[in-house]
Amino acid sequence: MEQAIGVIDSGVGGLTVAKEIMRQMPNETIYYVGDTARCPYGPRSEHEVRKFTWQMADFLLKKNIKMLVIACNTATAVVLEEMRFYLNIPVIGVISPGSRAALKATENKRIGILGTIGTINSKAYVRELKLINRQVEVVQLACPKFVPIVESFEYQSNVAKKVVAETLKPLQNSGIDTLVLGCTHYPLLGPIIEQVMGSQVKVISSGEETAQEVSTILDFEKILKTSKKPPEHIFYTSGSRAIFSRIATDWLQEETLRIEFARLNTIEKPANV
Repeated sequence: MEQAIGVIDSGVGGLTVAKEIMRQMPNETIYYVGDTARCPYGPRSEHEVRKFTWQMADFLLKKNIKMLVIACNTATAVVLEEMRFYLNIPVIGVISPGSRAALKATENKRIGILGTIGTINSKAYVRELKLINRQVEVVQLACPKFVPIVESFEYQSNVAKKVVAETLKPLQNSGIDTLVLGCTHYPLLGPIIEQVMGSQVKVISSGEETAQEVSTILDFEKILKTSKKPPEHIFYTSGSRAIFSRIATDWLQEETLRIEFARLNTIEKPANV
């Protein structure tokens, strides 16, 4: 099937998921929307997160996508089930894949979760992990300073190292052996997080597991791309194309990226939902 896979995120964080989809399924085309103009979503109300996420989905639905990936943990926690109910295409989030990956990795069943204020307050990871294994112990930590660091292209700076080290102090003696990066922005800070936590803690990103789920569903639904035509990815941003391009080029390691401006409609939900 020639249609693209739609990927939406509050900003550039979902590029960590898009990169893994591109790696695992090089034939598939991706249309990505990053709502950088209104990022971060973490501190926002559920009403705003729901409205903004539907606006991104509506933008891509008009481009006839065959699947929607909500590559934002905050949006996944708020609106995933609603979108699955209303839309007639497969919709997946990043919380279930990330949880499964963490449960595979942990040996002592003590798992840490890093996330935005919205994701942590929703307790979506706690519910998902305990749904699969009631014996698991979960330690949550909100990291509101992480997303702005990534969005401002400071994720390799000395400031980033200092902020990460200070933020993660509460987890230093928590006994966790696995740490989930419960925001798709956080893998860009991954090397620093791994250094701070030490080799005894496995750091989990949901990107690889999410891409595997995308592949499985496309195969099951028989909507994998069958033509040999090279993919033509398009990356849309609601904010500065220059800043988005700088981060996307750095993270995806692609010299030429098609980056366009996304004018997101001010709707609550698409008219046909």
